[in-house]
Amino acid sequence: MHEILVLGAGHIGTLVATLLALTGDYRVHLADAKSKPLPESLQNQFKMPIECTVLDIDNDANIDEYVKRFYLTAVISCLPYFCNPTVATIAKRHHLHYFDLTEDIQVTQQINQIAKGQKIAFVPQCGLAPGFVSIAAQELMSHFDTVQTVAMRVGALPVHPNNILKYALTWSTDGLINQCSNIGYGILNSKIQPLQPLEGLETIDIDGALYEAFNTSGGIGTLANTHEGHVEQMTYKSLRYPEHCRYLKFLMQDLGLNQDRALLKEILERALPKTAEDVAVIYIVVTGQQRGQYREESYVRKIYSQMLAQMPWTAIQITTASSVCAVVDMVLDHPENYHGVILQEQFSLTAFLNNRFGKIYQ
Repeated sequence: MHEILVLGAGHIGTLVATLLALTGDYRVHLADAKSKPLPESLQNQFKMPIECTVLDIDNDANIDEYVKRFYLTAVISCLPYFCNPTVATIAKRHHLHYFDLTEDIQVTQQINQIAKGQKIAFVPQCGLAPGFVSIAAQELMSHFDTVQTVAMRVGALPVHPNNILKYALTWSTDGLINQCSNIGYGILNSKIQPLQPLEGLETIDIDGALYEAFNTSGGIGTLANTHEGHVEQMTYKSLRYPEHCRYLKFLMQDLGLNQDRALLKEILERALPKTAEDVAVIYIVVTGQQRGQYREESYVRKIYSQMLAQMPWTAIQITTASSVCAVVDMVLDHPENYHGVILQEQFSLTAFLNNRFGKIYQ
């Protein structure tokens, strides 16, 4: 049984701990800076091998004592993106395999520096986007002799929007603001280029439903770096309902709230509802040459909120937690094959979808 430390007992961290523990193959230590036990219904009903504890990642003595006492083999960071370099340093110090969900480009670069020369695996960006979308896009690209365009579009949306933004807070507000404020990157004319957030607006019809998509940062992961010079165009954009981008621009650019993220976070969390009824929309399209013909292939899925372990979970929780759990499973099944920084596009889509956690994406 693997001993796993999950840092961050929020919605994602709790589901990660639950999914791993239910297999019987993992003993999970679910830790947070504050005491956040699992819901009593989960603890009482399943008697899962989960140890809830209070750990402060900035308290080295506390962390070191805990890791040594339980002979942990891996750590999964479900903390805000800015905490991850500290967690990666802890993983390096104690030779723990490391996994995170970060969408932040600079943080990922810091993780890459920390992981240099290490014999353990450091696997950043294990969520939905970045994360799974890179695995799926890489698979589609492998079907082509030459690739012309790669379009990755992902959104976590309320099923029943009821405000002018047509949005609800389905995941981290810090992460949302970060991806809509920071410069993103993509491939244009076969070279990596910066892409301004909230620009590049386009309209997409998926199964008769109309969406808009626009530039946001981080979701492309490392895929652009991997394929620079070999692909004419590669972009990642966030999917939203029509008119969302217009009003978000008003808040962030016209009112200047992207310069005061604390105030913007306060406004969004006061004004936008949380919902348990959401849908994760995944739209990946690749075009290029196949045997002398110009062709297109796509991967399109809508994954809705549902019951797992007899508890309701949102679509963004399910897709994010299932993705990191599948990657953890694959790495710890064959740890001898994974050393240093591991990119999401190095994982096989077939292996991912056949994994007990990855099946949610089928």
